[in-house]
Amino acid sequence: MTSTVTIVARGVSLLFAGLFAGFLLAVLVLETSLREFDASVYTQVRQVELDRLDALASATLLPALAATVILVVAERRGGTGRRLLAAALVLLVAVLVITLAVNLPINSDQLDWDVQVPPADWADVRDRWHIAHSSRTAAAALAFACLGLAALTRRPVAGRRIDSDSVTSNVTTTN
Repeated sequence: MTSTVTIVARGVSLLFAGLFAGFLLAVLVLETSLREFDASVYTQVRQVELDRLDALASATLLPALAATVILVVAERRGGTGRRLLAAALVLLVAVLVITLAVNLPINSDQLDWDVQVPPADWADVRDRWHIAHSSRTAAAALAFACLGLAALTRRPVAGRRIDSDSVTSNVTTTN
């Protein structure tokens, strides 16, 4: 693959994996603070969250996954960088699996809950969702860290020197 594709994929993977991990962390903080409220408050807030948050999750996770796949395929040399990219991909796939297996089915059920009379097992459902969400938040944060570390382990291509003069000359010749 061309270096341009790899550079774009690296930027996309870092940007979207970081946004996704940050989004999950923000939801985790909100959900943790909701634990002190009753079933009606919890249900109402969850239904407000679910109005748009599933779309945001898809809009950030899917590009991160796709770009990370491109990076893993493009990384020809072995070593730490490739292992970090592979680890990031495995972690992002784990996030997707947890989301599809646990969180989305619960989200779907919660949309039908009556705010005035939530189901009797609402706390058990909340706890199951929270455990799965905590797991995927940790996996997403680790994936982002792996992608960042992989970017730091990149070495310049043999024969190419990267310094401020070459960057400046490349910028001025392309404009």
